[in-house]
Amino acid sequence: MTQDNKISRREQILQALALMLERSRGQRITTAALAREVSVSEAALYRHFPSKAKMYEALIEYIEQSIFERVALIVSDAGDIRARCYSILTLLLVFADRNPGLCRVMTGEALIGEHERLRGRVVQLFERLETQLKQVMRTAEVEEQWRAPITISALANLALATVEGRIVQYVRSDFQNSPLNHWEDQWPLLAAQLAAEELPPA
Repeated sequence: MTQDNKISRREQILQALALMLERSRGQRITTAALAREVSVSEAALYRHFPSKAKMYEALIEYIEQSIFERVALIVSDAGDIRARCYSILTLLLVFADRNPGLCRVMTGEALIGEHERLRGRVVQLFERLETQLKQVMRTAEVEEQWRAPITISALANLALATVEGRIVQYVRSDFQNSPLNHWEDQWPLLAAQLAAEELPPA
C-alpha cells in the first residue's frame, strides 16, 4: 500500500467517524461499528490509529487547524473590533453548522468515557478562542481608543459563551436547529456592547 493510499484510508476512517457521530444521538461509538462503517476489519483500523483515542485526537486536530488558521487571518486583517469579533464568532458557528458530527466532539458529548486528555484538548480549544477575542479587544483599546463596558475578560467570555450555547442547542436538537438561526438578528445586541464609549483624547 502506498503512502497516498494510507492517507486516503486515514481520512476515510475519520470521515466515517464524524458521520457516525452525526447519526449517533449520543450513543457511544465502538471500533467494531466504525470498522463496519468503513468496511474494514478492526485490525485494519488499528493499523492507521493505535487507539480510538487517537482517532478522536485527529478529529480535534482537524477542528483546531480549520478554525485557528482562519482566526489568525481575521486577527491580522484590518478592521474595527466589532468586525473582527463578528468574523471570529461567525466562523465558529459556520464551522459547527457544516460539521454537525464534530459538534459532539466540541461539546464534549462524544468524549464521555474516553481518555481525559481529549476533554482537556477541547477545553484548551475554547480557551484559545477566548484568548483571541481578548487580543482583539486589547488591540482595540490601543489602536481605536476603545473602552470595554465591563472587563475584557468578562466581555470575551460572554461573547464566546453565546456561541458555545448555540452549538450546544444544535447538538441537543439533533442538528435540526442550526446555530446560525437568528444569529444575524441577535448579533447587533451583542455588538452594542462592543460599541462602548471611546476613551477621551489624552
